[in-house]
Amino acid sequence: MPVVIIGAGQAGLAVSRGLTVRDVAHTVLERARVGQAWRDRWDSFTLVTPNWTLALPGSPYAGGDPEGHVPRDEIVEFLERYRWRWDLPVREGVAVEGLAAGEEHPFRLRTSEGTMDADTVVVCTGAFQRPLRPPAWRFPDAVPVLDALDYRSPASIGDGAVLVIGSGETGCQIADELRLAGHEVYLSCGRAPWYPRRLGGLDIVTWINRVGFYEQRLTDITAAIRLIANPQFTGADGGRDLNYRTLHASGVILLGHLDRTDGTTAWFADDLAASVAFGDARWADLRALFAAKLPEAGYPIPPMEPVPDPFVPADPIASLDLSGFAAVILAAGFRPDYSWIDFPVFDEIGYPVTSAGAVVDVPGLYFCGVHFMTRRRSGFLFGVGDDAEAVAEAITTRGSGSG
Repeated sequence: MPVVIIGAGQAGLAVSRGLTVRDVAHTVLERARVGQAWRDRWDSFTLVTPNWTLALPGSPYAGGDPEGHVPRDEIVEFLERYRWRWDLPVREGVAVEGLAAGEEHPFRLRTSEGTMDADTVVVCTGAFQRPLRPPAWRFPDAVPVLDALDYRSPASIGDGAVLVIGSGETGCQIADELRLAGHEVYLSCGRAPWYPRRLGGLDIVTWINRVGFYEQRLTDITAAIRLIANPQFTGADGGRDLNYRTLHASGVILLGHLDRTDGTTAWFADDLAASVAFGDARWADLRALFAAKLPEAGYPIPPMEPVPDPFVPADPIASLDLSGFAAVILAAGFRPDYSWIDFPVFDEIGYPVTSAGAVVDVPGLYFCGVHFMTRRRSGFLFGVGDDAEAVAEAITTRGSGSG
């Protein structure tokens, strides 16, 4: 096979569409089903960005609620429709387990259905693949420990208290859902931005997009920004505020970041106030950006809530005996996992080093859908399209598999 795309999420489908309209022969290998990463989200998950971001090349958003937030299954349906509309050559249920240099062809893929040779490979396995779980964390044997990807609903959690570790958008949403279901919820907090969900009747992401924030290039910032948590808010109930303060007001018990465990007890750092302050500072930064850039872009500055007074936790909890807890849910973030790729093309934190998606030192190897691959929006549904088109055009120009 001349060109192989690995992964049938939004990135893989967008690259496939780009090759299809350019008459480039290829196949897309998907370990499970189209849009599997979205299918793996919990049952009540909703699109965190507004509905207008549900768009890929050739298929812009066409619904009637651009500022709303669709549920998980509608995201999957969008991707399925995209696949069939463009008649994309997807092979589901084929897992790629290894990628290395070939003999007669540049690449050899080891798959669940045997080996496959290729002249060009595009890796589209998602922005985040491996849940972060430091090996030193040890919890009681009798307490279920779930990664966020394994969580489905409050009905899957037994009676009792729950500890959620990680306070980016995923941790906050799961903590909020469990609290609404009647659980006593403890949230171990780290440093994450927060923004109000709406300003002047429009979603905050719409305003952020208007000032060019998502166009920020990776070359203009430090690579470490890739490791910062996603902002705290939710698409639930049509989209609403969700952050440290709303969770605290609703009864979720906030803790510092998890410092250590011994198999029974968990200890937490005395840094909750600092973590909340970090989020407040990011809202202050965004307010300043809006004030400077919205008028330049021709938009009025909407009414904006002030930066809150410092958060002062009362009687912070330093440790918890986890015996008898219903569950511990790990939502401490994700890291890339390309351990199955046998090419030295990754930076110190595990991300592929590319030029517009192309690996310069390995001709014919491309990536797409990587977090911050070319710009801040590269890993988003509404942002992957430009990168996908660039990759498809580069493959076509190179002449690999054209015909």
